[in-house]
Amino acid sequence: MRAVTRTRVRRAYRRRLIVCALLVLVGAAFATTLMAGHTFSPASDVLRVIMGEQVPGASFTVGTLRLPRAVLALTAGFSFGMAGVAFQTMLRNPLTSPDIIGISAGASAAAAIAIVTFSLSETQVSALAIAAALGVALLVYVLAFRDGVAGTRLILIGIGIAALLDSGTSYVLSRAGEWDLQAAMRWLTGSLNGTTWEETAPTVLAVLALGPVLLFEGRNLSALSLGDDTASALGVRVERTRVTVIVAAVGLIAFATAAAGPIAFVAFLSGPIAARLTGTGGSLLVPAGLVGSLLVLVADFTGQYAFDTRYPVGVVTGVLGAPYLVYLIVRTNRAGGSL
Repeated sequence: MRAVTRTRVRRAYRRRLIVCALLVLVGAAFATTLMAGHTFSPASDVLRVIMGEQVPGASFTVGTLRLPRAVLALTAGFSFGMAGVAFQTMLRNPLTSPDIIGISAGASAAAAIAIVTFSLSETQVSALAIAAALGVALLVYVLAFRDGVAGTRLILIGIGIAALLDSGTSYVLSRAGEWDLQAAMRWLTGSLNGTTWEETAPTVLAVLALGPVLLFEGRNLSALSLGDDTASALGVRVERTRVTVIVAAVGLIAFATAAAGPIAFVAFLSGPIAARLTGTGGSLLVPAGLVGSLLVLVADFTGQYAFDTRYPVGVVTGVLGAPYLVYLIVRTNRAGGSL
């Protein structure tokens, strides 16, 4: 009994240590994004701008250009990370993410139609993307429901709907004019270029409103990872918990995607990376959220300044995520279908 207690204490200590380290890394990446660029702003000027003072040069560079972009990278990454690991835990499959099961594809298809066919404003495109993401999630859930929702059935239906939506998006883009095509591709790739506070604020509010919902369901979510029967035996109301988690996670994904586009593989990568860092036991929601924030902040900064050409954040995360997806699939085959 004492050995079990000591093991639990060590795991809890390691988890707290990893979370603190992630917080430091996210803070460092956030600060670097605000200070560094084509021009350098010292930390004192950045703090003065954040406090509302007018600082020649820095007020525009930091306050107007860098700060909204950094806040959106922070909150969108946190949203993708939390929502992705929520789906992976609930469905007991690390290959599951909003990228895979059609939610991001629904938002992308709606945005492409809004831009190319109807020439809607950015606010209208974002609203339509949010509605489409929620609608696709509802459709996948309804089609997968049969005396409960089986994870494999939901994943397969989601993949099928995602393929259908991707085909529709490709068709719409093939008929787009040059200007509309550029605007649509910027959105579909996932980009933080030209971010304003108007685009950032809804994502911040979504994190503040829906993040606590997922955290409140964290213990029940961990029980779901043991299977529906075991979770029910532990007193978890399985379907109520599943619906609550899906609504909160899809809401986070929808608002983040509407603001920054479907940044590839962040929702997919954050959970497995957090699990490797923290080890087994305990909720991965906060660690995965922090990993997501770190991925987006670093990828966006890298895309802006590490190459001769400026690349959207989605291009950088896509380069990172694709090899990891192949690795997981190979690992699944070698393990006989078990990750």
